[in-house]
Amino acid sequence: MSQQTGPTGSTTSTGAPAVSDRNSLTLGSNGPILLHDTHFIEQMAHFNRERVPERNVHAKGSGAFGVFETTEDVSAWTKAALFQPGARTDMLARFSTVAGEQGSPDTWRDPRGFALKFYTSEGNYDLVGNNTPVFFIRDTMKFPHFIRSQKRRGGSGLRDNHMQWDFWTLNPESAHQVTYLMGDRGIPKTFRHMNGYGSHTYLWVNAAGEKFWVKYHFHSDQGVEGLTGEEATRIAGEDADHHRRDLYDSIERGELPSWTLSVQVMPYEDARTYRFNPFDLTKVWPHSDYPLVKVGTMTLNRNPENFFAQIEQAAFEPSALVPGIGFSPDKMLLGRTFAYSDTHRYRIGPNYLQLPVNRPRVETNSYTFDGPMAYDHSGDAPVYAPNTAGRPFSDLTGPVEDGWDADGAMVRTAYEPHAEDDDFGQAGTLVREVWDDAQRAAFVRTVAGHLLGGVTGAVLEKAFEYWKNVDADTGKQIEELVRAGGKSPNPGGEADAARAHEAGAVREDDTHAG
Repeated sequence: MSQQTGPTGSTTSTGAPAVSDRNSLTLGSNGPILLHDTHFIEQMAHFNRERVPERNVHAKGSGAFGVFETTEDVSAWTKAALFQPGARTDMLARFSTVAGEQGSPDTWRDPRGFALKFYTSEGNYDLVGNNTPVFFIRDTMKFPHFIRSQKRRGGSGLRDNHMQWDFWTLNPESAHQVTYLMGDRGIPKTFRHMNGYGSHTYLWVNAAGEKFWVKYHFHSDQGVEGLTGEEATRIAGEDADHHRRDLYDSIERGELPSWTLSVQVMPYEDARTYRFNPFDLTKVWPHSDYPLVKVGTMTLNRNPENFFAQIEQAAFEPSALVPGIGFSPDKMLLGRTFAYSDTHRYRIGPNYLQLPVNRPRVETNSYTFDGPMAYDHSGDAPVYAPNTAGRPFSDLTGPVEDGWDADGAMVRTAYEPHAEDDDFGQAGTLVREVWDDAQRAAFVRTVAGHLLGGVTGAVLEKAFEYWKNVDADTGKQIEELVRAGGKSPNPGGEADAARAHEAGAVREDDTHAG
């Protein structure tokens, strides 16, 4: 038997020694490259294919591995293994911008994705949220239209503020999220200095089969800090990868970022009569109604060894649930349960869950079969169910334990209104009752600056009305500032706002959404 030794140079992908990585095979020094230079052909063919399509949404991002530890007892509400007292679960986090492409600056004004993958003892659990507790729309049918309005124009290929405001003002349910976006939290200082939210309403089921509605809140232990528009623009020009670099470097230095997870718990029956629709993604549950309940701590402690393999190919999907956790009637959540997994099938292939970063840490017995790049296989076991060869399959019948009550005819309509449902109320509460005068002044300047960036005609007039519906006085100030060309009639207030921003003034809110 021959003794194996390591390569002294490079090899082909099939393991044979490569002749040269510097010179192609030609007929004479000036002749044509020969087709049978198979190493050259392999290198070029793979190079032409080495990128996968970037994510259509959340393309630019970064991530790290870590651990989640459940420090409290929440077993009264869920039987999920990862949320039992003392459980420690390996995990992966990916943070991202929403609208920007792979090469876009990290510091554009944009919501941030906050995607988590827990490698639990019951299978993978993915929680795919944002750094805000709400979103722009409440029905997933609108999602492709919304994203296109935030991307680039079909003709010029340029991003366009007019297009964004045209969509926002025609969909006033966006007001709550746009208020967040234009406020102090619109541009996080770093990924470490932002909160994360499950945003959607989820169902928790305990060991006795009792059901509860929950919302997830990950509060940054580093504090919440934002950038001013001026700071963000400067950083974008100096280092487009500012947030990615900060996360990587902080972990390398041993400054491990962490977040404390709390949940709001709503009794199952409360949803029928609660004053807001609890499944509306544009709404929050005030903490005065459903206080935060601490669950545990997430700590990121390990950078990826290879960014492409472990971050770019990481696949997060709300459809990845575990026993004790279920969906809700949230239309955005239900639409995402298909869209995310289907995106991964397109981007990285139908066997994306066989990649090391995505595969669960538990044994699986799935009847999915073959397909491109299949690695796992079941030998000669039956690939169909039922079967007589002894390969187990599932055949549960009866009510679904993590489902919810539904009745009525199939309809295409908005949610049935609850007592205090409206599109502008919670945004107005944020502006009037949560922010101080300096934050409101900075907000007015930010919105006015955005509107002055190309928003004209009827869309501009609708934008003024939009903000007056949120708060009459704030809307009036925005209109006055825009009509004055951005020259503030109150220079002192503008200076106060600038000082507040420079001091990193971002208040935690214990009553509205924090």
